[in-house]
Amino acid sequence: KMSIKKKKIIYVLAAVLGVFLFAQLFRPQKNTYQQIPKTDISKVEEVPVKVASILKTSCYDCHSNNTNYPWYQNITPVNYYLAEHINDGKKHLNFSEWENLSTSKKHHALKEILEEIEAKKMPLKSYLLLHQQAKLSATDIETLKNWIDKNLN
Repeated sequence: KMSIKKKKIIYVLAAVLGVFLFAQLFRPQKNTYQQIPKTDISKVEEVPVKVASILKTSCYDCHSNNTNYPWYQNITPVNYYLAEHINDGKKHLNFSEWENLSTSKKHHALKEILEEIEAKKMPLKSYLLLHQQAKLSATDIETLKNWIDKNLN
């Protein structure tokens, strides 16, 4: 015969599992689009192929309107954490809305990008834990730096 304590533990675990499974029915809206908008930096600026590739691989998941979602995005509450993280990133800089920025805001954004990548603050270390391909090499940083310098002058 099972003790009352063991029964309580089983009921609590079953309730927690039930709440977790029920939560899977609720999901935040995904940050995706079917085609690149005409306001995207790649459509309104001269962005070399190498620079565009670096931006797409290392920046766009959090700084555009098109996130390439990992498998774990299907788990609630992880998907809400990711949605908040992406929305926060887009508040700071959204490459998909580049054309809508004034010239001075574009220059400010480019300067900030340069500061962030040189200080190795971007991409975030927490992002790189599961997205090693997004890590910027010294060559990537130099490529971005040269492109940004050219656009600031």
